Amino acid sequence: MSFLLLIPLSLGLGLLGLCAFFWALRNGQFDDPDGAAWRIIPPHHPLEMEGKPDGRLATDT
Repeated sequence: MSFLLLIPLSLGLGLLGLCAFFWALRNGQFDDPDGAAWRIIPPHHPLEMEGKPDGRLATDT
């Protein structure tokens, strides 16, 4: 008897997932999949050490 409840419930959830996929497809959610991956990686800039006016570094005490 439980299959009379589970089969329509699973079909309904599958249809809901399919509708969510088509909604995302229409609204441009999959237009630029590589852009988000590259935006998370910051450009590589080496850190500059802060020096004193006479040219010594702060760690050269």
